[in-house]
Amino acid sequence: MNISVVIPLLNEKESLKELHDWIAKVMQSNHFSYEIIFIDDGSTDGSWETIQELSAKNQNIKGIKFLKNFGKSQALHAGFEIAYGDVIITMDADLQDNPEEIPELYSLITKDDYDLVSGWKKKRYDSIFAKNLPSKLFNWAARRTSGLKLHDFNCGLKAYKNQVVKNIDVYGEMHRYIPVLAKNAGFKKIDEKIVKHQARKYGKTKFGMERFINGFLDLITIWFISKFGKRPMHLFGALGVLMFFVGFLAAGYIGVTKLIKLYDGTPAILVTQNPWFYISLTTMVIGTQLFLAGFLGEIILRTKTGNTRYKISDTLNLN
Repeated sequence: MNISVVIPLLNEKESLKELHDWIAKVMQSNHFSYEIIFIDDGSTDGSWETIQELSAKNQNIKGIKFLKNFGKSQALHAGFEIAYGDVIITMDADLQDNPEEIPELYSLITKDDYDLVSGWKKKRYDSIFAKNLPSKLFNWAARRTSGLKLHDFNCGLKAYKNQVVKNIDVYGEMHRYIPVLAKNAGFKKIDEKIVKHQARKYGKTKFGMERFINGFLDLITIWFISKFGKRPMHLFGALGVLMFFVGFLAAGYIGVTKLIKLYDGTPAILVTQNPWFYISLTTMVIGTQLFLAGFLGEIILRTKTGNTRYKISDTLNLN
């Protein structure tokens, strides 16, 4: 199979038939063999029934229905698990991603041998203050942190080699950072392509301003995991040593000043009345706790097992 198109969705009933017809037309005109994988992330508007109707007419359609809304990352993870195409294309279901981009994205993966090509919506039709400006700030921070020189990390339209999606773990809300996950997994050939962005035709966006706050928190998380995910003791142990060293110096200072006062005959105050005592005590306790955090992190890392992050209520054509 040439191409798998993975489409996560939530309450996009109105756009599904038009999107399907558009994708099918592009595939047929380019003589691609393909599958379209719809992942219904807990829709309540009848989206799943529409997917079932489309599947009855087109056997290239596969579907997964979640019991409830688990999030876009979990939907992509489920789609990646069952995708068989040599090239995987992801896009949103709201018709803002243009299926006409698929042939060129396919060519970049197969002929130019890129591992991942991310779409760049250079000209956007979103609200300037609600999405454009926060998105620019978000992408700037992602570039600085990850070292990847991409303009639009969060664009839903991306193309991947099959081995990329099979070797990355998209969890939590990390769908924003799939290029970073791919880079951390060892895939080097990552680039971007300017793609057409279209105004939303039906419904309204499912994302608010809070997604950018969550995005920055996730950025910190993925930076930490990429740097110290396999060696948490290197971070917590180093901080623990630093704090313990500060505490040791503070305790040494208390001891030296007390000896000097005894030598000079100056009345010495109680140790507990010296503020350096509390500095020493606090930093040593914090240092010990950081060491324990590092040990616990190492233990968890070595004993963790896979967890199911979503529940599926129904499927289509997965045999």
